[in-house]
Amino acid sequence: MKNRYLDAEDRKEQRYRALGTRKPVCVVCGEDDSTCLEAHHIAGRKHHEDIAIVCRNCHRKLSDQQLDHNPLDEQYPQNQLVKKGHFLLGLGDLFELLSKRLREFGHFLIKNAETKEL
Repeated sequence: MKNRYLDAEDRKEQRYRALGTRKPVCVVCGEDDSTCLEAHHIAGRKHHEDIAIVCRNCHRKLSDQQLDHNPLDEQYPQNQLVKKGHFLLGLGDLFELLSKRLREFGHFLIKNAETKEL
């Protein structure tokens, strides 16, 4: 019978290998629990292999936004311009989430600056 600790460590190592790093963190929200992190294909799996590490919540948001890009697939043949277009749309979705997070953090800092002396 295997030790439970080793099983957990094996699972952790598998997650690190899948994510390609030993210190993974969600690029959007900063989540660093490896059990919550996933690889998101920025342009969608069939368009490009580049990934961003995101938590499951951010991944769901990004993947849902990608569904709005997919109707384009039926209208255009799969060529380099279409693939690049999907990549740019995926980056735009990622930057949109990042932009929202940056605004929230900026407001947080300003609000806290009002109550604390620097």
